[in-house]
Formats: sequence, structure tokens, C-alpha cells
Amino acid sequence: MYKIKKRVEERLKELKEKIKPLEKEHKQEIKNILNEFNKSLSYLHDAATIDEKTGLYNHRFFKSLFEIEIERAKKEPQELSLIIIDIDFFKKVNDTYGHLTGDLILKELAKHLKKKIRKYDVLARFGGEEFLILIPGYGIEQSIKIAERLRKSLTQNKILKKYKITISLGVTEYKKRDNMEKMVKRADKALYKSKENGRNQANFN
Repeated sequence: MYKIKKRVEERLKELKEKIKPLEKEHKQEIKNILNEFNKSLSYLHDAATIDEKTGLYNHRFFKSLFEIEIERAKKEPQELSLIIIDIDFFKKVNDTYGHLTGDLILKELAKHLKKKIRKYDVLARFGGEEFLILIPGYGIEQSIKIAERLRKSLTQNKILKKYKITISLGVTEYKKRDNMEKMVKRADKALYKSKENGRNQANFN
């Protein structure tokens, strides 16, 4: 997607140079066309990278960023952790209050989590009621503390508190010769442990 965007931007620059002689006669018309083109490019970029419901990164784009961070962890090396978050009994929430309220809760949780993490941590919606957070530079001990802080912080949010929303979390860290699939699998096992042990908790693997 980045390569496509770069090529389009380069083509746009070339186009601007070519139409300079026409600017005096058709300046406003050309300006409108270029503005529409820029809007379309921005829309295509968002559609490829952003989850429409929550405004977070989507699963596909998250995978691309994940691969980049793993390569960085291999070369430097640096610590890297992953947190998987699942909303407890989300189906019950939808059945009780309806899907519009369910969507509201997804949006509110996304907004809440984004405020509570560092700006260079990567937060994405995995699908359904699951979210992923990639944490560069932090190992398992620090990331478990982050997971616990996020879990407890939900009581600070009026909307999430109103609907008694809780989350279960699974945490893992990058290990030598890891790949994305291995890290996700370990974090998912830790999440399953949290659910088995009664939910509303964080575990690591």
C-alpha cells in the first residue's frame, strides 16, 4: 500500500508540473480536480488500513506492521510484546442491549484503549470483539503490568462501566526465531487461560 501511495504521489507531482502552463486559464478547475484526487487517495488509504467500525488499524494492516517490528526485534535486538484483548460475554451484551449498543461499546473501548497506551504502541481490531496491542521495547513483565492497568482502567469509563464491560487479556513476548503466528498463538493460549479461570483477568504465555 505504501509503494502504491508513493507512486501515485509521484505521478501527481508530475501532473502538476505538466499543467502549470494551463493554470492561469483554468486555475480553479484544475485545483478542484486535484483536491478531489487527493481526497480519493486518502479514502483508498483509509479503506486499506483502517477498521471502519472502530477507527483503529484493521487486521490486515496490523499484520504488516507486526512483521516490520519482528524483523526489527531480530536485528537490533529489542524487546517486543503482544497483548490480545477480548470483551467478556460480548454476545450477551448484543443479545441484551442490541447490536447498536454493541457497536457503541466497541467504539468506546477502542477510544479508551488508545488513550491508555503510548502513541507508538500499535492498537488494532482483530475482528469481532478482539483487539491486539503490539508493544515495542517492552518485555513480558512490563507488558503484564500494562495489561492489568488496561483491565482495571475500564471502571474509569462511564459508558463501559454502565454496561459492566470487562475484558480478558493474553500476553506474550518475542522469543528468538519467533514469527507472527507463533506470538499470536501463545498470546491466544494465555487469553484462553484467562477465560477458563473466570475472565476479567490477564495471563501470559
